[in-house]
Amino acid sequence: MFRIFTVRNFLGFIIFLATLAILGLASVVAGRHLKGQWESRPQHETAFLEPVGEPEQEGLTLERLENFGLGLYLRWQREFVEQPAGASTELQPFTIAAGETADEVAARLQQEGFVSDANIFKLYMRYYGIDRRLAAGDFELAPSMTMQEIAERLQKARVDEIAVTIPEGWRAEQIADLLTQQNITDGRRFLELVRAGDPAAAGLGPYVFLAGRSPGTSLEGYLFPDTYRLPARAAPADLLRRMLDNFAAKVTPEIIQEAQAAGLNLHELTTLASIVEREAVRADERPLIASVYLNRLSDVCTKEAGGRYLQADPTVQYARGVPGNWWWQPTSVEEYKKVDSPYNTYLYPGLPPGPISNPGLSAILAAVRPRPTAYCFFVATGDGGHVFAQTLAEHEINVARYQR
Repeated sequence: MFRIFTVRNFLGFIIFLATLAILGLASVVAGRHLKGQWESRPQHETAFLEPVGEPEQEGLTLERLENFGLGLYLRWQREFVEQPAGASTELQPFTIAAGETADEVAARLQQEGFVSDANIFKLYMRYYGIDRRLAAGDFELAPSMTMQEIAERLQKARVDEIAVTIPEGWRAEQIADLLTQQNITDGRRFLELVRAGDPAAAGLGPYVFLAGRSPGTSLEGYLFPDTYRLPARAAPADLLRRMLDNFAAKVTPEIIQEAQAAGLNLHELTTLASIVEREAVRADERPLIASVYLNRLSDVCTKEAGGRYLQADPTVQYARGVPGNWWWQPTSVEEYKKVDSPYNTYLYPGLPPGPISNPGLSAILAAVRPRPTAYCFFVATGDGGHVFAQTLAEHEINVARYQR
């Protein structure tokens, strides 16, 4: 706050003096004098760019006076301009988002340890017109860089990008394996961040939609599946940020409100959608499968199903998953009942403790907008589809037919 106050007063003082000069001297003489002062400025600080508003004609303008004042102030603050914020020479990714302002970029640069003073760097960008030319993209910066070097990087040193596609219905461990196998980033560290469940602790800032979860809850279910473009040598947190941002953009407050009106909070919605994602092969069947599970969670199927048991195979497969076989497949349905886990929806009624995969928007919308039915059962037909039944007797006939 003190520095901002000083800058404003300093610039006001310069403009005041210049105004007195205008009253006493002809504008041509004053303009030549200013131009002479400008041409005698030290060049080593700003050799890579010419300042905006370099006078080509005689006379004074407000813009020229302001630029002159900014130049004097930056030379006065030369220590901050030329002194790096840190000693580390390791290049780190830095992303400018579409629509991000110069003020926001400067603030993040200071927050992430690349510049020592955001206000001075903001004035530096303004002086050289960089604030007008900032473009979205991914860059590599180091704390050991000076403000001039950082400004150069932000102008022309975009890094190579790589693309990674995260399929719908994958669990976090599968994503971590892919990141490691394709040498995209540290998959083990990515998984640690996901399991810790605290983006703010990872420096990603708060996400309002995560506020209703219990402390220590994994981010499973919120890693929105999509294709992501990342800078080369991206940090695990870079991908995690993009996935959570994508979730926030796709699962809108309106969708969350719609789920709440149906009696589901966001965590319950994501959990149900993750099961639907694993069960449904065909997109058109997702609302039907969601309907069956919601019926089982209500009184509709209590008599036929013997209670509010989802009896969802993927939840048990998730519980028994191990490296190399993340989705366990039993030899018979009876084996499901031997797995003692709160994720075993054959043994424990209601939804499991949390999502078992990361669903796409189609599965999430199916959980929010299921097709109204009285179905309590379904069985796979072997061709990617399912056949549905309302009563246990009908279901047993379907099982005998399709699962001999």
